[in-house]
Amino acid sequence: MLKENCTARLDFLLVAFPNQPEHQTSLFLGICLVYISIIAGNLLILIVIWVDAHLCTPMYFFLGTLSVVELCYTSTIIPQILETTLQEEKSISFQSCCTQMFLFIGLGSCDCFLLAIMAYDRCMAICKPLRYTLIMTQQLCVQLVATSVLSGFMISLILVWLVFHLPFCEGHDIEHFFCDVPPVFQLTSNKTKLEEVGVFLTAIVAIVVPFVLICISYLFIAVAVLRIHSVESRQKAVSTCSSHLTVVALQYGCCSFMYLRPSSSFSPMQDQILSMVYTLGTPLLNPIIYSLRNREVKSALRKLVSY
Repeated sequence: MLKENCTARLDFLLVAFPNQPEHQTSLFLGICLVYISIIAGNLLILIVIWVDAHLCTPMYFFLGTLSVVELCYTSTIIPQILETTLQEEKSISFQSCCTQMFLFIGLGSCDCFLLAIMAYDRCMAICKPLRYTLIMTQQLCVQLVATSVLSGFMISLILVWLVFHLPFCEGHDIEHFFCDVPPVFQLTSNKTKLEEVGVFLTAIVAIVVPFVLICISYLFIAVAVLRIHSVESRQKAVSTCSSHLTVVALQYGCCSFMYLRPSSSFSPMQDQILSMVYTLGTPLLNPIIYSLRNREVKSALRKLVSY
């Protein structure tokens, strides 16, 4: 995998962390607070869906799955960041870096596919309400989730191979907080146009394909909503989609800017800030968005609190 003259050191240094002890403490406390909030918010969504019988529908099954994926997604990154923040030497082994990238990209890709599945579910609910329960069976829901997980990790496996089969002769300092694709790929040597195109194409499959499917679903939804004569029914249809659309905008806005670009445009500082948005901000905001913009979830939360 690595050339002989590039194997002297198989550890990477994560150089994005601050050196001053007071800044390290502030970073640790800030990330720790956000991580606790992410865990609490997503667990609350899961508890509400589990407890309230009215939420035993495909829509909330997918929402609960999304919360599980995001808990796992953040847990592949945040504990390592917290540990590294307080270490004197900000290092990560080659094997750990490879594993972290595989899990992070796999779960992130799964997240994107789940958002596409949720759009399809809303499309069926609004466009074919009378046949909805016949179409979105429990078996189909489980199959769709399983397909999203398998697809996400298959993409991740290909991407990790494209990055880590190359030698690392140009240094071992990763200008980032964790092992993300752009900063690690920058360190590889002897990469050809084929590898660069391969990395770009896997990003397209993981990000663009689900986004196109989401757009197609919402095109059908828009046509169906325009055909609804009742203002109240139209508002109800729109309200069931508003939370999902907000989450899609957050997720795809960050991911597209981060991964759908040539490697030559890599900007360490910009990427570090952006990575904090989609690894901390999005998983934190998703439960809040679904709680505040969904009447059924708010009603279930009130019942849970009143017990």
